Formats: sequence, structure tokens, C-alpha cells
Amino acid sequence: MKRMLSAAALVTASALALTGCAPGAASSQSPSQPASNTPQNITMWVAGGDTPKELREYLKTTYQARTGGTLTVEEQSWGDLVTKLTTALPDANNTPDVVEVGNTQSPTFTNVGAFSDISDLYAELGGDKLLQSFVEVGKVDGKNYTLPYYFGSRYMFYRKDIYKAAGVEVPKTLDEFNASVKTIAEKNPGNIKDFSGFFIGGQDWRNGISWIFANGGDLAKKDGAEWTSTLSDPNSVKGLTQLQELYKAASNAPKTAKDESPWLYINDSDKIMDGDKVTGKTSLAAATIMAPGWAHWSIGDLKDDKRAWNSDKFGVYPLPGNDGKPAPVFAGGSNIGISAASANQTGARELMKIIFSAEYQQMLGKNGLGPANSDHVSSLGSDEFAKALIDSASNSKLTPAAPGWAGVEASGKLEEFFAKVAEGGDVAALATEYDAILTPLLNGK
Repeated sequence: MKRMLSAAALVTASALALTGCAPGAASSQSPSQPASNTPQNITMWVAGGDTPKELREYLKTTYQARTGGTLTVEEQSWGDLVTKLTTALPDANNTPDVVEVGNTQSPTFTNVGAFSDISDLYAELGGDKLLQSFVEVGKVDGKNYTLPYYFGSRYMFYRKDIYKAAGVEVPKTLDEFNASVKTIAEKNPGNIKDFSGFFIGGQDWRNGISWIFANGGDLAKKDGAEWTSTLSDPNSVKGLTQLQELYKAASNAPKTAKDESPWLYINDSDKIMDGDKVTGKTSLAAATIMAPGWAHWSIGDLKDDKRAWNSDKFGVYPLPGNDGKPAPVFAGGSNIGISAASANQTGARELMKIIFSAEYQQMLGKNGLGPANSDHVSSLGSDEFAKALIDSASNSKLTPAAPGWAGVEASGKLEEFFAKVAEGGDVAALATEYDAILTPLLNGK
């Protein structure tokens, strides 16, 4: 049975709107489905601007050629996505037909029956060659409701010139990394104001949880049907204690900073770039940042108000783990599924086949987005960015597949917890305090 979520699960948006998606509502074909040879006009929601225009146009053109129908692609901002999905998915008159959803948001919506069962398409769309951690967060009771769209694991971007001036080599283990960025911050070779050996914001839990994972901890565990927050597990506390030391000795990032735009602080200029436009200035600077692979488009020397990667000055490497292999970093990316309330199930299923086709999967890779199907990872190329992305993804992890995880994210409690750790609070005491807060949210209470 899919679990119904209480109103608290999604805070103000809440799952009350999703009560129209009753348990068992998800199906692979709507009862009112027109004949399959009737062209269907469908709508796809993409989240943010990660799907480039070229790929959107390909989907529209290919869908029309295959079905005779029209595909409309609508972009929704990440900040509004959960609220809009909560309202739109149960509404048969307004629901998008195919939906991109954040991989961490997928469990909440799949557990309330918001998506159609596409288990019968699983093998055709890639089967076991699909990124399995993403497959799992789209699954309920062994059935597939959402599948991976793309991945974008996080890795380290660094200033080769600053590392060299500080006498520091690229670290091979997590302990070496922790020591190296502290050394760089202490030496501050360029005598730069507010300099960070490693820039990590106080509220940046998406990057910060890598230290929990790397030390054998986790955010939560499932015991029977219930989920329990595990920040106070000794391994989690060990990782958080290491992170707190980095906040103290290596980072001058604001304690209120999240994971948005860390690349602003590694460039050799005080100009802040938003795409190709100069939008302001910053006095902060960093030798190392952690960001998804696509951040490299925003890093480099400023030439004609655009960033140009300079491989003599900038470099990349996966965050190393304690064993010298890539640390288990949080894997960014999205899942994709078909709205259970859609009257256009046939058209939506055809679009899914296009999305998981070899041609489209390779187009994702050529645009720097990790393809869902491992057969097409080579489309990312062979440059340093592709290698770092593939290496970092090899041991990556997702947030817990708990039904209330979207509620955890919406609550802001993780940002609050990590900020208190960054401010120097007692890690063990804070972890115990926030376990008690997060456990009910994990279970949709």
C-alpha cells in the first residue's frame, strides 16, 4: 500500500492536495484513454533550466513525428516545484502529463500515488542499466513509478596556482583533503580578504552530508515500516565533527550560505556572473569549492564578460574518501514519471520512450548531464570534467527514500541544523535534538 501523507509533510503546500491521488490510483493506462492511434497533445514539465533548448526542441519534433501530436514543454522553477506539483498532479484538468521531479522529491509523490505505474516499460526504457539509486527512489512496493532522468554528481573545483603557492598537492584521502584546505586557508598565499581554503556555506547540507557518508554514517534508516533520523549515530557525528572543523579553520563562507553558486568565489575576479551577465561584486575568494559538474561553465578567466576555463589555473578532482576511492557524495539530478491523473497515458508513454532512447541519452551526455543509462555515459566525453563526474558518481548516494523526505527539505530544518554546527554548537547534542525533529517528518507526520 502507498502511504498517505499528512498535511505537515509538505508544510504549507502539504499533501492535502494529493489526497486526490489515493492509494492504488497510479496505473499504466487511464480508463478514459483514447485509442492509441489518436494523436495526443501532451505537456511536459521540466525543472529549472538544466534541459537545454536544443534538447527540448528535439523532444517536441520527435514526438510530433512519431505520434502526430504536439508536445508543450513548460519550465518550472526548482523553488516552486513541490508546491506546484502538489496542486497540479491530482487535478486531471490541469496536470502535466510527464513530469521531471528532483530525485529527493520523488519518494514523497510516488508514495501517495501521484505517478502511473510504468513497471511494464522498465526493461524497454533501460532496465538494470539505469542508475539504480535513482530507480530505487522512484519505486514503491517493487513497482516503478519514476525513473532517472539525469545525474550530476558533485566534485571539487580548485585553483592550481593557489595550491602550488601553498605547497599543497591534490589530496588522495579525506584526511589529506581536510588537512590540505586548512593549510591553504592558513597560508593564504595571495593575502586575499575573507579567503577560504574550502568554501562551504553554513547551511550547505547537500555538500556537507558527504562527510557523514564518508565516515560510514547516514541521514536516516528504515526499521520495519518506520524511518528514523540518524544524525546522532557515532559515524554521523564523526563526519559532522570533521565538517565543523572545516567551517572553523578552512572556510570563510557565511554561516547563512546554502549551496547556490559557490563558483562565484573561485574565479580570479571580483565580478559576480549570472550566466554571461555581470550582476555584482564579491570580496570573497576560495581555493576550492564543491559543486555539480555543470558548474564548470561558470568557472574560468573573464574574457569579454564570459568565463573561459584555463586548465593551467583551474582543475578538478573527486572528493576522496577515507579509503582513497571517491567519497560517497550526494548525487544531484532528477527523476521523471507520468502523472496518474493524466488522460494522455499513451502519448506520455511514447514520450518516455523518446527520452530513454539512445539518441536522447547521448544528447544529455553531450550537454554535460549524466545519462540515466550507463550504456551512454561515454557521451559525456573524455575530458577532465567527464572523468571527475563519472568517478564521483561511482560511489555517490541519495538522500533517504522516505515518504516524507520532501517535507524534510521543505521544513528548512537541515539548513538550520548545519548552520548551528557551523556556528560551533555541540555536535552530538545538536544531532540528538534534530533527530527528534526530523524523524516524524521522515514518516510524513
